[in-house]
Amino acid sequence: MTEIQADDLIITAAFPAGSAAPRKSVWRRFEPTILGTGTIVLLLLFWQFLPDFVPMKAGTKLFFTVPSHIAGTLWTMFATGSIWKPLGVSASAFAIGLAMAIVVGLPLGVLLGRSATLNAMIDPFITAFNATPRLVFLPLLMLWFGIGIWSKVAVVFLGALFPLLINTYEGVRNADKLLINVVRSFGAGEWDIARLVVVPNSLPFIIVGLRLAIGRAVLGVVVSEFFGSQDGLGVVMVRAASEFKVDIVFAGLIVFAALSLIMTGLVKLIEDRLTRWRPQHSNAG
Repeated sequence: MTEIQADDLIITAAFPAGSAAPRKSVWRRFEPTILGTGTIVLLLLFWQFLPDFVPMKAGTKLFFTVPSHIAGTLWTMFATGSIWKPLGVSASAFAIGLAMAIVVGLPLGVLLGRSATLNAMIDPFITAFNATPRLVFLPLLMLWFGIGIWSKVAVVFLGALFPLLINTYEGVRNADKLLINVVRSFGAGEWDIARLVVVPNSLPFIIVGLRLAIGRAVLGVVVSEFFGSQDGLGVVMVRAASEFKVDIVFAGLIVFAALSLIMTGLVKLIEDRLTRWRPQHSNAG
């Protein structure tokens, strides 16, 4: 009964009686997508026609390519299937490392935010490791895990863990103290407070941490494959660069960027779905 009362209290606070969420116009709903896509198209057009207007030396042309050539290279790589195996290796390391970072970072961030004692014990280690470049750990990770997939997973995990952990911690620390006290007055325990108040109020911080973690995870895959791996899309890019195959290098770059954009888009969809309960405030006036 107490839990039901707490739920009703939060719902009532989020949606006052007689209020309705304003409906957005089509332009307002798709404005970010339209502007972002338009900017990318303009940049690609500028890049495509740049050699026609800017004279380049023969040496510069050797290391330069245009989007149409890159698109043709990508099509060939996907059509022949030469990209699937290295892409699968890179995607597996990315997915496993990011999943481990989420499983560890989210609960630990909530615990540190709710426990001053635990935070005082662990915060020095978090600060030290977060300030240390992840590349420093790569030789040790290669010695411990070899040059297979698990050394890449470890690099991805270390890169994605701290943005998610720190942002979750900050979100928990900035949770509405008044609402926490109100829910506690209804007899809610620590688990109910975390579930009903702390985590929902921390969602914007968690989403930002997750978006940063995705970028760090992709960077971790690329760095680990550049400097210590036998398989993966990053290895294909390094070998292509050594043979002056600029099209393949850019093709790999675009695939990594697309992976990051797709994952960030999924996070955005999750954010929109989970934060529908928040009241919309008008910026007019």
